Amino acid sequence: MSCVLVIGAGGVSSVCIHKMAQNAGIFSDIHLASRTRSKCDAIAASVKTREGAQVSTYEIDAEEVPAMVNLIRKIQPSLVVNLALPYQDLPIMDACLEAGVAYLDTANYEPKDEAKFEYKWQWAYHDRFKNAGLMALLGSGFDPGVTSVFTMWLRKHKLKTIRQLDILDCNGGDHGQAFATNFNPEINIREVTAPARHWEDGKWVETPALSTHHSFDFDEVGPRNAYLMYHEELESLSKFIPELERARFWMTFGDEYIKHLTVLENVGMTGIEPIIYQGKEIIPLQFLAAVLPKPETLGESTTGKTNIGCIATGEALDGSGEKTFYINNICSHEAAYEETGNQGVSYTTGVPAMIGAALMLNGTWAADGVVNMEEMDPDPFMDMLNAHGLPWNVKELDGPVGF
Repeated sequence: MSCVLVIGAGGVSSVCIHKMAQNAGIFSDIHLASRTRSKCDAIAASVKTREGAQVSTYEIDAEEVPAMVNLIRKIQPSLVVNLALPYQDLPIMDACLEAGVAYLDTANYEPKDEAKFEYKWQWAYHDRFKNAGLMALLGSGFDPGVTSVFTMWLRKHKLKTIRQLDILDCNGGDHGQAFATNFNPEINIREVTAPARHWEDGKWVETPALSTHHSFDFDEVGPRNAYLMYHEELESLSKFIPELERARFWMTFGDEYIKHLTVLENVGMTGIEPIIYQGKEIIPLQFLAAVLPKPETLGESTTGKTNIGCIATGEALDGSGEKTFYINNICSHEAAYEETGNQGVSYTTGVPAMIGAALMLNGTWAADGVVNMEEMDPDPFMDMLNAHGLPWNVKELDGPVGF
């Protein structure tokens, strides 16, 4: 039984807190803090109603390290779970080091002033966490997170080597809005409008954003256009799977989403450089995020399913030659909302955050220093996915994707 502090009060945090409350044997004392305490209070009220569990709430600016250190020392958690914005990762890691507590997040660091996300900033913390005898687990969401664990499970149980890897993320849900994002709008749009990159023959290949797409028929969703993008697990997977010849990440978008995004980009609303408006400095993308529907409000109206998984090709573990396997999860938006009051995209990230935290707190996953999901034993995580709402399937395919 452990005390945990969660930072951030969006949809992912709501799911994670609900799932923690369902596992009181591990998470006996739950604390939640964000810049807006009323959001924390709303989550706490839902958890009280649905699960009968008490959640303590606080107001905190996660970028204020001294305030974070004071809060951590006041609560004395065994683990800080960072579900705030990616550009708050480093301050929270600094606070954890100063207060002497373990750390977990779901997405890697991204500077405020540059739409670029990579692990180098957080990997640089490794020695500091190691010398402090603390573990910092990076990327315990779905992608990154589950997709990394899926890949390493295949490498442990099905494939001796992985030569090609394609990660396919499909949200087949319909939220009924003209334009909305299924997770934080600012982060979502920064990711989507950034140049695409994939790993091939030992180097990064860059292409213009949203310039490459192919149709793929997703089980229980149907055919969708999947666009080539960069995603951080490509960086860690190419590091921890040295034989990897090619790794790509694909995400589906509907025609309406692409149309609206193109217009917004053309008129400058996706920019991250400050502009002066009525004598005040504003960031266009932050203003846009403020007027778009909040992802945590989409749960009630969202229908359909997500289908996220990995297709890996390599030398079979049983010596039968080259084989291709497809491992994935299908999640119902309606079922996610019924259980936690949140839509499926939040659910598929919040549940893995809870699982990673549980494995750290019960000692199943233990290490000193900064570690990625690929470095841990995939089996206990995979078992918990099946037990906590994200069951997975694996099947052999005739060969790699045809594109």
